[in-house]
Amino acid sequence: MKETTKRIEWHPAFQASIQIEFEEECDKLTFEAEHLLSKKPMQIDELIIKVKDNETIQKNIGRIFRKYNIIEYKSPDDYLTVNDFGYCCFYQADTENVLAILPEELTITFICNHYPRMMIQHLKKQRNLEIHQAGSGIYYITGDEFPIQLLITKELDQEENLWLQSLRKDIKDTQEIEFLLKTYEEKKHSKLYQAAMDVITRANWAAMMEVKGNMCEALRELMEDEFQAYGKQVTEQVTEQVTEQVTEQVTVQMIKNAYESIKDKNKISQILKVPVDVVEKALEE
Repeated sequence: MKETTKRIEWHPAFQASIQIEFEEECDKLTFEAEHLLSKKPMQIDELIIKVKDNETIQKNIGRIFRKYNIIEYKSPDDYLTVNDFGYCCFYQADTENVLAILPEELTITFICNHYPRMMIQHLKKQRNLEIHQAGSGIYYITGDEFPIQLLITKELDQEENLWLQSLRKDIKDTQEIEFLLKTYEEKKHSKLYQAAMDVITRANWAAMMEVKGNMCEALRELMEDEFQAYGKQVTEQVTEQVTEQVTEQVTVQMIKNAYESIKDKNKISQILKVPVDVVEKALEE
């Protein structure tokens, strides 16, 4: 069973994961999911605002943060392109007073699973921007009016950024899954962790099933409907296979019995409503 019964919605899991990442400094930040840019027909995935302007953020993915921090997230199936730039300008324009939000108060963070090589090449050649790696999966794009950060989820540090790093569909390592399950067990009562784990499990269902013997009870409770559906599907598949085998055995025996009396393959084919080649194959066994 490669997919579960529900369609995977990545953005709620992202919104939960980004808050989990900053949970040790949550008193320094406020989070606004899907912030509407009222003067433009678009919205941003997450707006993170510092409670105090001069507050320093220690988290590795938040060190570039200023007062207003725009986060744009791409699911594992989506790609980051040049067209995704421009959010800072849109957000700054969405104010009643000119320069109510200053350029030096803004940053933008792009989060995606695939390194956007074409976009980076364009920014280097057309806008003379520079990019350098600031950590595992963390890249700073400099030279623009606003600080820009690029996070590649699959490259992020597993311990430092576990929940963002796990927002993908290719988790296969048993130890990685067991570490994820152990961490979730300790936070199982949190709605944020439940939202993140729900999607991660659905997206990596086959791999999760391979380690289900070590699966924590908390995850079993979270995914109860999926486990029931999975068990039902396995039962139906086994029943279907057994039925097909029994039917095939009965048909072969019926053909042989009929041939002993009739001795005519074409007539047997007509009587039993099976192709002639099936009759011939059964008689060869």
